[in-house]
Amino acid sequence: MKKQTLYEKINNDLLADIKNGIYTVGMRVPTEKELSEKYSVSRITSKKALDKLAERGIINRIPGKGSFVMNADIQGFKDVVTEGREGALIGVVMDGFGASFGSEILHGIVQECRKHDLNFVLRLSYGNKEEETKAINELMELGVSGIIIMCVHDENYNSTILKYAIEKFPIVSIDRRMKGIPVSYVGTDNHLAAKDLTDLLLDKGFDNVCLVSHMLMDTSTISDRKAGFIDSHLEHGLITTSSSWITNLKSTLPSYSSEQVVKEDIVRVRDFIQANDQIQAFFALEYDIARIVYKVLRELKLEEKLPIVCFDGIGNIINEVMFTHVKQDEEGIGAKSVALLLDKIKGDSSVETILVPHKIVLANELTY
Repeated sequence: MKKQTLYEKINNDLLADIKNGIYTVGMRVPTEKELSEKYSVSRITSKKALDKLAERGIINRIPGKGSFVMNADIQGFKDVVTEGREGALIGVVMDGFGASFGSEILHGIVQECRKHDLNFVLRLSYGNKEEETKAINELMELGVSGIIIMCVHDENYNSTILKYAIEKFPIVSIDRRMKGIPVSYVGTDNHLAAKDLTDLLLDKGFDNVCLVSHMLMDTSTISDRKAGFIDSHLEHGLITTSSSWITNLKSTLPSYSSEQVVKEDIVRVRDFIQANDQIQAFFALEYDIARIVYKVLRELKLEEKLPIVCFDGIGNIINEVMFTHVKQDEEGIGAKSVALLLDKIKGDSSVETILVPHKIVLANELTY
């Protein structure tokens, strides 16, 4: 028998009380608030339990008055958990995904859901906070038991996520840690990964490394990578400052993506490189940013002189690697996020952080 989720326990306890005559036809059953306090769960969980009883015609829910028993002759009704229903439904919200990052996370989620007889619904926010809110609300209307979310790149968290986190609705954040918010996280140790990658360059004698990022530098993931980059320099007795970085790119952000913005970013990178001939190497915080830098270096015929390292990459059938990069265990992140969400759905209210190990993959040529 499957272990009961909290909403199933509430549902089944109420069903048992009705069967045993504790609540008879016409009597009011406990409210969402009363149930949430009794079982130490969110109002969302207690509401779902009452809604399920209403869907089965056992109670009638009257707005502003309460929920009342409609049918006490329910000996034929089975508990929710033993109905032989399909697996529970969870939601997944991502800002986007592609070959360089994201697709393997989904693969991990799919495989782990199969293992646990779970179904999931995917929604994309395209880097837009309003779309993210819409996606979350749609999933809640579908009755999902929990949500895995890759938050949009933004320096402020979505208030809808904050609301459900405070109400202890099961949520697991992937890739982007929600610092200061009671939400569990699964992802890479971005600080350590960035430090490892920077160490590689500095150990090879590239003392003047240009960090390249999009303009949202204060998001948790980018901030952690920046800190790892800086700490590596400090450990090598070097100082790096923002004046030697490129941090105003836009085209890799889903909400800004367009051919025109890409052209503008190429101009920004070209102007910077031509004005800073002391640069010896580039540390791109994302794969697509590395591609922009590489395009400019090729135009300037500098691609064999100035190496590029980055986060993530695209594999191919003959194992060619364009840039030395941090390879995140995306499939592991996806699988572990599902397993962790299941724990939360079953009642574990602790806030956990699971850091999935990374690897450094070396490029085939000088661009290591």
